[in-house]
Amino acid sequence: METEINSFIIYLHNVKKTSENTVLSYRRDLVKVKRYLEEQGIKDVRKITSTNLNSYILYLEKNKFSAATISRNIASLKAFYHYMYREGIVNTDAAEELHAPKIEKKMPEILSAQDVIKLLEQPVGDSPKEIRDKAMLELLYATGIRVSELTNLMVNDVNLQVGYILCRDGEKERVIPFGSEAKNALMRYLEKTRMDMISGGESEYLFVNCSGQPMSRQGFWKLLKYYAKKAGITADITPHTLRHCFAAHLVENGADLRSVQEMLGHSDISTTQIYANMNQNRIREVYARAHPRH
Repeated sequence: METEINSFIIYLHNVKKTSENTVLSYRRDLVKVKRYLEEQGIKDVRKITSTNLNSYILYLEKNKFSAATISRNIASLKAFYHYMYREGIVNTDAAEELHAPKIEKKMPEILSAQDVIKLLEQPVGDSPKEIRDKAMLELLYATGIRVSELTNLMVNDVNLQVGYILCRDGEKERVIPFGSEAKNALMRYLEKTRMDMISGGESEYLFVNCSGQPMSRQGFWKLLKYYAKKAGITADITPHTLRHCFAAHLVENGADLRSVQEMLGHSDISTTQIYANMNQNRIREVYARAHPRH
């Protein structure tokens, strides 16, 4: 099964131009299936039946994996088998009858505009770290990019004069504008601070840590938690929170969904629709509280 998984991964990279995060997720899921089946004495993909795959899904359910995790594993298996069947590696699609469990969609945690401003105003000092942190937080909220995209930005991806960044997700690119607050924070960071942090070395990455190495997702998560606590924000925020806030606040203030979809890099507008639904729910709540004859 190892050979077939490797071929599938190469196909995703070279033909489908799938994003790196999705490819890693597929590989991780398929390697787990492989291990499970090998423990059952099954090593040849041609001998795997739909019953074998169903038993794996039951194993995940029995071990209390979330519905979202199980659904992702099923999606990985379906994509893998669709590829193998099309390539003639297997004669039947053993994953065809797998059905994903229903997932209750949780509304993302959204901070109020006031709380976001409080968070962004926490790095106020003149230390290189605080100047960098301010630039990272401002840019993340200004553009709604993912933290992995933020940490992978190169200096050449930023156009300060016009006010936009070029963001890459696998082979796909999107251009996202940013406003004056993010521009000022970036200019302050780039003019002197970044070179001090690199301290004579070289790096193409926009954001670096105190050792001059590219900033990591974990490093950003730590600083986000630190500033959230400092701002007195009790909500359980994650690196994705500012992305959700960016989208929700844009929709709330009248931005059209297609534009928000494009900036977020969503392939399907139904993913973006959640922010419109949240806005409608909020309007209903305001109406119910305020209208004398509701």
